[in-house]
Amino acid sequence: MAVYTEVSDEDLAAFLAGYDIGALLSCKGIAEGVENSNFLLHTQAGFYILTLYEKRVDEADLPFFVGLMEHLARRGVTCPLPVHNRMGECLGRMAGRPAAIVTFLEGMWARKPDARQCAMVGETLAKFHAAGSDFPLSRPNSLSIGGWPALFQAAEARADEVLPGLAVTLATELSHLERHWPRGLPQGVIHADLFPDNVFFLSGELSGVIDFYFACVDAFAYDLAICLNAWCFEADASFNLTKGMAMLNGYERVRKLDDAEIEALPILSRGAALRFLLTRLVDWLNRPEGALVKPKDPIEYVKKLRFHQHATSARDYGLSR
Repeated sequence: MAVYTEVSDEDLAAFLAGYDIGALLSCKGIAEGVENSNFLLHTQAGFYILTLYEKRVDEADLPFFVGLMEHLARRGVTCPLPVHNRMGECLGRMAGRPAAIVTFLEGMWARKPDARQCAMVGETLAKFHAAGSDFPLSRPNSLSIGGWPALFQAAEARADEVLPGLAVTLATELSHLERHWPRGLPQGVIHADLFPDNVFFLSGELSGVIDFYFACVDAFAYDLAICLNAWCFEADASFNLTKGMAMLNGYERVRKLDDAEIEALPILSRGAALRFLLTRLVDWLNRPEGALVKPKDPIEYVKKLRFHQHATSARDYGLSR
């Protein structure tokens, strides 16, 4: 969500002229994230988020993303709604980029998530999986195990600049995961990036989910493994079993994991750690010029990966059955 593309006043005015959201009062760049250029718009009709989709987002995938948001909202998942222009379209172009406006969600993300918040995230994730079950569009997960070798190759030559021996660590881990990656698990539409900064809380309750630009079709349990990585580790990279238990119990209040998913949870969590280690490493080594935000530290996921490498069962993550 870092601002990579600057928007001129003239381009912004021309784009907004196609919408019935009132006159623009203010526009402020949002200096968070690493994927797209986001701006907070304040108009006479309220607050909105304007997104310009940068080069790493495939324009052909945009109908999937915006359609999914509308689909989920109709089924009770609180998320931003794409705003349609006067032509009935919710995708346009500005400053040479695909662009969209979505509604603004109230709330704040949790800088230090607690167990209760983890439980709410688990429950919401399961509701997300259920709500997407009849979504008619499909998108493969380009950042699952099939996409990791290319990421590794992009970073291999300079990986040891970040941490001595990291290239060998990555090669060894990738080889292990390719041999043991589970197949045939229950699947459907997943969020694939449900980190704390993509979940809002308001007055102690979960108020909404944002940023659907990694959403795809993959194993539900892999989505849960991503959340365990994102929510249940402390600053020192120790796994908080209480948070893990809360998240897993929250998820299973809505959707029970089957035996194959439970057995696969350690390897899925290990793979999720590698996925974010690799993407963070590539971003760290290739920061776009002019970005307003520093890429996230890949070393965090080296430490998390070490925990997963020693996990032997779902009990290590707090599952009590």
